Amino acid sequence: MRARAFPKAGLSRAMRTVKTAARAVVFGLMLICAGCQRAALGVRAPVGGGEYAARAADCVACHSIPGGKAFAGGLKMGTPIGAIYSTNITPDPVTGIGRYSLADFDAALRQGIAKDGHRLYPAMPYPSYAKLSDADVAALYGFFMKEVPPVREPNRKTEIPPVLRIRWPLALWNFLFAPRSSYAAKPGHDAAWNRGAYLVQGPGHCGACHTPRGLGQQEKALDESSPKYLAGAELDGWYAPSLRGEIRTGLGRWSDKDIVDFLKHGHNRVGVPFGSMIDVVNNSTSYFSDSDIQAVATYLKSLSATAEQPPAAYDSATTTALLSRPSAQPGGAVYGGYCASCHGFDGKGFAPYMPALVGNPVVQDADPSSLINLTLNASIPLVVAGAPDAYRMPQFRQQLTDQDIADVLTFIRKGWGNLAPAVTAGEVAELRTKTDPASDQVIVLRMR
Repeated sequence: MRARAFPKAGLSRAMRTVKTAARAVVFGLMLICAGCQRAALGVRAPVGGGEYAARAADCVACHSIPGGKAFAGGLKMGTPIGAIYSTNITPDPVTGIGRYSLADFDAALRQGIAKDGHRLYPAMPYPSYAKLSDADVAALYGFFMKEVPPVREPNRKTEIPPVLRIRWPLALWNFLFAPRSSYAAKPGHDAAWNRGAYLVQGPGHCGACHTPRGLGQQEKALDESSPKYLAGAELDGWYAPSLRGEIRTGLGRWSDKDIVDFLKHGHNRVGVPFGSMIDVVNNSTSYFSDSDIQAVATYLKSLSATAEQPPAAYDSATTTALLSRPSAQPGGAVYGGYCASCHGFDGKGFAPYMPALVGNPVVQDADPSSLINLTLNASIPLVVAGAPDAYRMPQFRQQLTDQDIADVLTFIRKGWGNLAPAVTAGEVAELRTKTDPASDQVIVLRMR
């Protein structure tokens, strides 16, 4: 990410280099978060306490690698200036956090300060975890120290050049942008709403992906007091959609039950998870208690829309054209040959496992990144209660050209009454390169 230059007056060449490097670190590493395919949490199903809190916070998502030991770290996260690796948070005293006191653990979790005093990159979502209650922090500490098996796994060094590794600017970033207190119940709302707000804002760290970022790569809002909170954001090749009340591009058409089904079971009558959201369902929300899932739904449904949008009006002309002359318009033949068997010639899909494209919020978003990424790179498996899903999106990276994908996605985004903008071949080409699994420069949140 490009940083603005510091003024030259009064600065030596060396000092300018250091300051520019510091800014590059701050700007280049703020967007890193969970999203790659993860290992499953290798412990029993949670029933409460620290283990439940670890599920709610989805700690395993970043601190494990596929096929590795839970919480032993090692997940590679690519950045524009070099890769970093998640750390070992098992209670091993040499390579993990076995020598952390509760105060040390709290400082790392809620303030982003490691035991030795160095600042953590906000790849660890401590701006959200700052809202954790003292009780949940203590429960998490007990879980990691007493229930997680220690793993002797040395932490891997970052691949960031030494001049760019300085972390003191993060103290300033934290002062400007990170909360300093736990969540406090909001008057005027009942216990369920406040519990949902706590889960969404704190352990769930939903804003880390779904809230747009500012110039300092900070979340523009941290709670419902701003309409920017959870209003949707582009993040490394994906677009995390709005979780607010927009009728077309948000949760306006979703009922409380739709949200509960999506988070608990990984599908509902409207859609299914994709990208990093699959990890959230696999490792976290599918383990929530019924009351907590309902609380999250209650809170999300209270968030107003940021824009007035007309409801989708189904147009059967697209279906008629597909059945009679699919090649008459760009993208029609590709849709008939590759998409219709799962999503239907009528675009209505086969709920709850193969989603409708008609009125789908992801389809209608102005930003087509997620659709392009899914079409190129497929979807990782959804595994709920130990059972993998029977249906998932295949990848078409090899089968379809950039123009093919642009045409078929434009066809979908304008068909059956959808009113989303066209997709260009250039947009597809850009994401094809950025998400190429053969590249060692691949962006963080690629689909594996």
